[in-house]
Amino acid sequence: MAMEELYIRNPTETEARGPFNLEKVTSLVEAGQVTPDTLFYDTTTEQWTAIGTNAVMKDLLFPEKKKLTVRAKPKIEALNQEKDSRPPITVDDMLAAAEGRTDDTKDKADPTEAMARAANLGRWAAILMLLVSAAGEVLPSTDVAMSMDPMKILGSPLVILGALDLLLAVMLSLGVVTLYPFVRFRAALGLGFLGFIFWTHGQAASLLLLAAGSSGLYLSTVFVSYLPVGLAALAGLGGLGLLTWRMIS
Repeated sequence: MAMEELYIRNPTETEARGPFNLEKVTSLVEAGQVTPDTLFYDTTTEQWTAIGTNAVMKDLLFPEKKKLTVRAKPKIEALNQEKDSRPPITVDDMLAAAEGRTDDTKDKADPTEAMARAANLGRWAAILMLLVSAAGEVLPSTDVAMSMDPMKILGSPLVILGALDLLLAVMLSLGVVTLYPFVRFRAALGLGFLGFIFWTHGQAASLLLLAAGSSGLYLSTVFVSYLPVGLAALAGLGGLGLLTWRMIS
């Protein structure tokens, strides 16, 4: 694994810290602010991964110290003792237990893996919401966008907002999750700006759809569990999708 600058966060947090180099993260380990349960963003898999579950990061940050051992005395097997007839444990058995795929460990799977998958689902839901929103903002003013005239574009704030949504969607698709605070600000800005326009024009239905879509966009970058992320995605895509249909029809 290339030692690039790292982003880290606690499992219960949604805000990432960083970028840090290896020396800085090591100092945080020594200060007790980073533990094996701390998550780091693995650019190879594009997922948040616990440091303790990544062999390379664990060896770098939490190297095992050699321990002195005392050789055990040879065990004398007693006569007439019942022998264990169970089959020996294989490497596959140990891996299955670690991944929670056995009857004894299926309820003890690492929760950070599910959190990372849910967060990734929320990221792709936010990307789709931004693309749908950009379509509703740009398509009604395609002639303005295609003119490439700065004065006309500046006179059409929806085109500017649509271009911003498209840029955010591209950056999130590249895994730049540090933009989440700005995405949340965009959700609040869109609700305030477009909401005022719909309210002054008496378009109550469009205002409700905008509120649902903006809330879904905001919350999809906050939650890290499947049910809340799924509800946020449903509200965001449904609200923004119907609003876009009303704007272009």
